[in-house]
Amino acid sequence: MTNLAGEITPIWELNPLWETLTEEERTRVLGKIEIVQYTKNEMIHFDGEESSHMGMLISGKIRIYKEGIGQKQIIRLLKPYDVYGYRACIANGPYNSNASAFEDSVVYRLQRDEFVRLAKENGAFCYGVMRMMAQDLAISEIRTVNLTQKHIRGRLAESLLQLVHKYGVEEDGQTLAMLLPREDLANMSNMTTSNAIRTLSQFAQEGLVAINGRRISILNEKELEKISRLG
Repeated sequence: MTNLAGEITPIWELNPLWETLTEEERTRVLGKIEIVQYTKNEMIHFDGEESSHMGMLISGKIRIYKEGIGQKQIIRLLKPYDVYGYRACIANGPYNSNASAFEDSVVYRLQRDEFVRLAKENGAFCYGVMRMMAQDLAISEIRTVNLTQKHIRGRLAESLLQLVHKYGVEEDGQTLAMLLPREDLANMSNMTTSNAIRTLSQFAQEGLVAINGRRISILNEKELEKISRLG
């Protein structure tokens, strides 16, 4: 973890949640926030660690995950301007998951006490946090049902579609805009790495995707949506 010097766009210009801050609150936040850089695979916080900050990703990618028996379960992948660690701050307790940098990443970190103070004193900000929490909870509930009820093909198809939605594709309109290790794809899909590799190869044989090392191209998104929907 490295503190960064230099100018980066103020947090209230990057995410609508922070637009509600008054000038006084923005001045106060400037004294409580820091810009931090993490290298690829560096830990940001640990499950069970006492919460000290909430964060917002500025650039890069972050994985939020739980350690299971024999493998990880990726709960969320974050894109720039996504917020994390805020529920533990509100609960005034430990983080309930691990967070690590999927690639070199830069984040804003705001001290827990200041974040909680904003939520208590600024009604519009508090409502924004509540909406964000409700949306995250809804997504989490859907993911829990899908990962426990869908078959392997449905789970993998859903994960690929989530990656398209989250990170988009490159200029060719097909290749996922990230290099994804098979282990992480398996951890997203609640399956073993060997099952993820085998199922992805089946998708390639069926013309649904193309594989070039860690690069995955989506060739038939509609069919993947059908597989995901049918489970």
